[in-house]
Amino acid sequence: MNVLTSNHLVERVRRLFGNAPCRLQVAALPWRKTADGVEIMLITSRDTGRWVLPKGWPEGTEQLCDAAAREAAEEAGLSGAVSRRAAGRYLYAKILSSGEEVQCEVLVFPLEVDKVADKWKEKRQRKRKWVAAADAARMLNETDLCKLISAFSADPRKVVA
Repeated sequence: MNVLTSNHLVERVRRLFGNAPCRLQVAALPWRKTADGVEIMLITSRDTGRWVLPKGWPEGTEQLCDAAAREAAEEAGLSGAVSRRAAGRYLYAKILSSGEEVQCEVLVFPLEVDKVADKWKEKRQRKRKWVAAADAARMLNETDLCKLISAFSADPRKVVA
């Protein structure tokens, strides 16, 4: 099958069934309460260095909240109590290593941090930083995630209870 025929077939399938479905990712929303309010731990992405939350793909049969906690441990060296309930979700376009762009829906699980490790799996690949929730909302690129963080930080116990 040549490229023209292949592209035509892909376009016909898209018209019949719509665009490709979103792929599911999970993110941890690492937080702590301070005298000044809620702080969020942000990390840098490996490719662009922009500020993000720890996130990734669920593995095997693990619970989604547990996958979010695993990502926080691997990417930021964080552990604590992860909420079984997502605080919300957001959508973004992920560019795969192949160059393909896929739509992803990210479920965000609050993680009340009680331990910050000195050594962790991706320490040499990322920076991490505690910031006020209002600053986190300004530092992130995804508008819906910024809104989610603002709503969460107003009353974190409401979401994690």
